[in-house]
Amino acid sequence: MSTLSAALPDFPWDLLEPAKAKAAAHPGGIVDLSVGTPVDPVPELIRRALADASDAPGYPLTAGTPALRTAIADWLARACNASGKLGVLPTIGSKELVAWLPTLLGVGPGDVVVIPSVCYPTYEVGVRLAGATVIRSDSLTAVGPTPRVKLVWINSPSNPTGKVLPVDHLRKVVDWGRERGAVVVSDECYLSLGWEARPVSVLDDAVTGGDYTGVLAVHSLSKRSNLAGYRAGFVGGDPALVGELLAIRKHAGMIVPAPVQAAMIAALGDETHVAAQRDLYAARRDSLRTALTKAGFEISHSEAGLYLWSTRGEDSWQTVDWLAERGILAAPGAFYGPAADRHVRIALTATDERVAAAVTRLT
Repeated sequence: MSTLSAALPDFPWDLLEPAKAKAAAHPGGIVDLSVGTPVDPVPELIRRALADASDAPGYPLTAGTPALRTAIADWLARACNASGKLGVLPTIGSKELVAWLPTLLGVGPGDVVVIPSVCYPTYEVGVRLAGATVIRSDSLTAVGPTPRVKLVWINSPSNPTGKVLPVDHLRKVVDWGRERGAVVVSDECYLSLGWEARPVSVLDDAVTGGDYTGVLAVHSLSKRSNLAGYRAGFVGGDPALVGELLAIRKHAGMIVPAPVQAAMIAALGDETHVAAQRDLYAARRDSLRTALTKAGFEISHSEAGLYLWSTRGEDSWQTVDWLAERGILAAPGAFYGPAADRHVRIALTATDERVAAAVTRLT
């Protein structure tokens, strides 16, 4: 028996354990800014919706309830300026979809998947699980005329860099994919967290004009609604592609639990809690950015999202160690690709008290 896990890289955060132990030894305790996991409470209206739907003895619908499908489509129309007819599908968070999407779309050995040069590690994991070849590139021109490209990942706002792709770039990627029969998938999990730039969805009419052929957008409620623990995500776009995903996921049992589906409807129908959470992150971002700059860091991109992409002009593991000595844990850029090995990713997802502790230690 071959071991599939042997084809995968080491799980990045396992490599961070020594730095975590060093940071935890700080007299004031660790300030963990390495993972973008929400720490603020789940909004009451979402918790109430989950509780009210908790008597759910039967199997839920893989496609999502009609009410959930409507809520997703309506939100995409509002938030993404998408006027066309969308296919939509709830997913068990966004990470599982990112990891399994190449396989679900029939990508396999001999095929090529293009991912950003600096990006979320799970894009590459998904390619390896499918047995395909990965190319890291931010320029499709550099990829060349190969007909082997079956899937192109884009990510705006970017995790980890916070970079926002402009409309013209998104349109060129979509056109390039359509000319070659490659599916273009945009990871837009941080779309609602623009700071110095307004993120644009690949589904926006300015990009696709309401025609979603060969295009998918991946979204999550983990960040905007503090629902990382609920595993609540969704995908929207080309109805034919969504239909193919649904057909396979029905066989595989990839189903969002019924109470979580009800919670998603509540979350998608309310923007008040999203605005309140944005305000919390904005204040933490300002404090950390000021402190990092005073401590000699340079902040790159970071115009959107939940991270400050920071550098001291040295190897990222050296910076991780420097921060750990001060009781602060960050993620090394090395996790996100060879081109990122002189940056660290610093998350905004810590309590006000822990952020204040980090600021004190940095300044």
